[in-house]
Amino acid sequence: MKTIDSQANRDLLETLLSRNQFEFSSVNDLVLKVIETVRKEKDQALIEYTARFDKVVLTRFKVTKEEIEEAYQLLNPMLIEDLKLAMRNMITFHQKQVEVSYKVKIDDTSFLEERVMPIEKVGLYVPGGTAPLPSTVLMNAVPAKLAGVKKTVMVSPPNKAGKLAPSILVAADLAGVDEIYKIGGAQAVAALAFGTETIPKVDKIVGPGNVYVTTAKRLLNGYIGIDMIAGPSEILIIADDAANPEFVAADLLSQAEHDTLASAILLTPSKTLAKKVNQAVTNQIKHLSRKQIVETAIANQGLIVITKDLLEAIAISNRIAPEHLEIMTKENDSVLEKITQAGAIFIGNYSPEPLGDYFAGTNHTLPTSGTARFSSPLSVRDFMKRTQVIYYTKEALEKNYKTIVRLANEEGLTAHASAITVRFKEDSDGR
Repeated sequence: MKTIDSQANRDLLETLLSRNQFEFSSVNDLVLKVIETVRKEKDQALIEYTARFDKVVLTRFKVTKEEIEEAYQLLNPMLIEDLKLAMRNMITFHQKQVEVSYKVKIDDTSFLEERVMPIEKVGLYVPGGTAPLPSTVLMNAVPAKLAGVKKTVMVSPPNKAGKLAPSILVAADLAGVDEIYKIGGAQAVAALAFGTETIPKVDKIVGPGNVYVTTAKRLLNGYIGIDMIAGPSEILIIADDAANPEFVAADLLSQAEHDTLASAILLTPSKTLAKKVNQAVTNQIKHLSRKQIVETAIANQGLIVITKDLLEAIAISNRIAPEHLEIMTKENDSVLEKITQAGAIFIGNYSPEPLGDYFAGTNHTLPTSGTARFSSPLSVRDFMKRTQVIYYTKEALEKNYKTIVRLANEEGLTAHASAITVRFKEDSDGR
């Protein structure tokens, strides 16, 4: 991995701090065409795009009950139990996020209320790519179900045989997904946004995807709701001599294997640790199944920064606002108190990032590319909406109507003022 000194390489460090991994221009035109074609031609467009992009001819996209039953037979029973246990942990953590309606009584003549309700129909996107991601199924579906979403519609790209991986189907069934469709890419996002003869229109789409999926979500945001604009995966580790270099290297590589664009950064005041981690990374890469992807990611986005001290490491981390932040230092609690920007934080030598990906119960759909400065992990709240209710009697409004009129007139909105005063004219019956 490339190693730099924070004091001697300010220009390179500033480049790191000002990075922007969102790059849509190269695929924008193609995705726009896909969206418009699906909107007009519906299922026929899905058939053609699936043949073109996924290299499989499908005329029926909906997963049948028989396919789900077959998946249970094909999957290792122990893995099914693993999925159940991970899901129980997710339910335990996420159920605390369920919000409830509340009412504020002003007096006997007026009240205000906020009604919290589930979104009616939600689309869950689960990537296909080179490996099945049943954990992503659970991360999407569990909070949606806890929120009370009436209809969950999952889409995922088919393999060359026109099927979804058994683990994907079993995870979806365990989590109570209502409908599953074998369709992926920008065309799947467009199908969920507009609806086709086969796939129902939804109100919001959540879940990660490649640049085509993300671009489609970005372009359709506002027409439908989305969770976030997610960039490539990233990990940042703050560590000192208390850290095990083999652990640090393994955790950096755990994210680098996601994608050639994934980033892996170590911030440390220890030159000794930096040297040991660099050697461990070189040694461990040799044994990885996705060696080529990891090597490319580490070569292009892997970096060890030797900082002046832990305080500088913390300051750099807060500027980056990483998706995943691991802290392995002698002063974990002290460091944690100073962290203000991160998607998810993992504390100590025995809280590696994959713990959050698969088992702990937190959500692994996290803000990337610095967006942790203003956005949050996927949660039950993302599947709920709020409506505000106002009730005033004539007597309650009469106490305050002159104030409202003055404010409306100050803004030059005389129709607003009139909507108040008309209720108190002598010829008004006040109903």
